[in-house]
Amino acid sequence: MNVIRTAIPDVKIIEPKVFGDERGFFYESFNARAFREVVGIDQDFVQDNHSKSVRGVLRGLHYQIEQPQGKLVRTIIGEVFDVVVDIRRSSPTFGQHVSVVLSAQNKRMLWVPVGFAHGFLVTSDHAEFVYKTTDYYAPSSERSLRWDDPALGIEWPVSATGIPQLKSVDAEAPTLATAEVFA
Repeated sequence: MNVIRTAIPDVKIIEPKVFGDERGFFYESFNARAFREVVGIDQDFVQDNHSKSVRGVLRGLHYQIEQPQGKLVRTIIGEVFDVVVDIRRSSPTFGQHVSVVLSAQNKRMLWVPVGFAHGFLVTSDHAEFVYKTTDYYAPSSERSLRWDDPALGIEWPVSATGIPQLKSVDAEAPTLATAEVFA
């Protein structure tokens, strides 16, 4: 597998080795030993999640303040514009983000470490997004960061209207300046 370093060293883009021919393809989407030795991720994953969304849906930017989760994310159908934001106040990259296109075609995965807000915008007609987490979902601990906070400078590829389809909690989320973040 190929590991692509990003502007934030803890965030990694992973390209699996894909074996394909006229019959289709095969690749290992997760191998604990390879992730530990090649990627540098030695985590126990406790939950797998799968979501389906239509074009223009933006899910995020989400995180859990207690029971924080590391996430290994990928798209198995369609395409998304994926974003992670460093919300560790003590980090030299606090408030910075990494964005990447994840698609069924490119088969890339993204490692989202603990201490980051995460979200994605569906850019294809529909997308199915799957991810592994390092801790369980804790609804009372879930927080959102405002997707269009000017301080973040995220250039979301939104439609001509400029407003994606959002859950109300995401539309009303606080900005980085007022959000509850990690120390």
